[in-house]
Amino acid sequence: MPFSVIAGRHVPIHAWAPPTSIEPQARAQLDKIAALPWVAHHVAVMPDVHLGKGATVGSVVAMRDAVAPAAVGVDIGCGMAAVKTSLAAADLPDDLGPLRAAIERAIPVGMSAHDEAVWAAAPAPTAAAARSLMEGFGGLEPGVAGLGARASCQLGTLGGGNHFIEICLDADDRVWLMLHSGSRHIGNALAEHHMQIARKLGHNQALEDRDLAVFLAKTPEFAAYRRDLFWAQEYARCNREVMLHLCMEVLRARFPAIRFEPAISCHHNYVAEERHYGEDLLVTRKGAIRARAGDLGIIPGSMGTRSYVVKGKGNAAAFDSASHGAGRRMSRTAARKRFSVKDLRAQTEGVECRKDAGVVDEAPGAYKDIDEVMAQQSDLVEIVAVLKQILCVKG
Repeated sequence: MPFSVIAGRHVPIHAWAPPTSIEPQARAQLDKIAALPWVAHHVAVMPDVHLGKGATVGSVVAMRDAVAPAAVGVDIGCGMAAVKTSLAAADLPDDLGPLRAAIERAIPVGMSAHDEAVWAAAPAPTAAAARSLMEGFGGLEPGVAGLGARASCQLGTLGGGNHFIEICLDADDRVWLMLHSGSRHIGNALAEHHMQIARKLGHNQALEDRDLAVFLAKTPEFAAYRRDLFWAQEYARCNREVMLHLCMEVLRARFPAIRFEPAISCHHNYVAEERHYGEDLLVTRKGAIRARAGDLGIIPGSMGTRSYVVKGKGNAAAFDSASHGAGRRMSRTAARKRFSVKDLRAQTEGVECRKDAGVVDEAPGAYKDIDEVMAQQSDLVEIVAVLKQILCVKG
């Protein structure tokens, strides 16, 4: 059962975080979500909950015949991927700096892109998926028509903020490759376009928070958003696959005999059409992964703490969901004021990573305690592997 049930104006809020730990601004945002007339049954709140743009990060919102584009956010399809390798810790060099530099050469970070599309060289299923995406680009919102070349060249790129590529060790000292990224500039452009349209629709004019404007099923606006949304979610998934391929090639160049197990992949910013409580619903997970019984997922901590590979337990009260990470306990602005480069270096000791002012807002201290987050959702997932990064690439 949930940690607590909080009364809402239209539906209750089921929280897997102590109510006292939910910041006032996030609580107010959750109240507004729970007041929407389209929300079904309740709002599920994960233990990594915190204030978000449009809707609360760490929330799962199921709607009847409606979807709120701002509840998904601008990084449509953002998520995780991880793969276990045949390498052991002893196989790695003492100095991981050259390996980090090689990954950074292979994969553009921040707002950058490849000089030309690289996805055609990926394994056949990934290359075919990328080709299908780019062939379908012309069917998207006409306002993004000029972004096709950029979208093609950004397949296989990391982005910035909290996106990362890591080399990790599990409890048996086996080496894992793990990464976090989304739908890059094209996802942002599509999201912003549709959010602007939603805010202007007549049925949204009386909403307390216009950021929670919705599209209603069986309307042209809904159909257009659904088309672009699902395209961007697939783009984000494919982007992670191309990056995994590029990282694998970097490792193969150094360890020719390396083998890779099948990858684990999960979205944590997306919409899915699912059946819950006997109804067909549109489920938005913003900062949450799907955790149906048996689903494998990835819940990262921060660039100096543990991450977890998990298996879902299929908790109906959580709409079969779990947290997407540790969750921020302070904003980026607050983190830059609170922490120094010295703090960052201390908190990432033993990790080969950037340790400069440009990533101070990603200091581990800016995030919640991942072990507490995991303890609070023991009824949502079981732990399959515990990973500790030894190398981290940030945008």
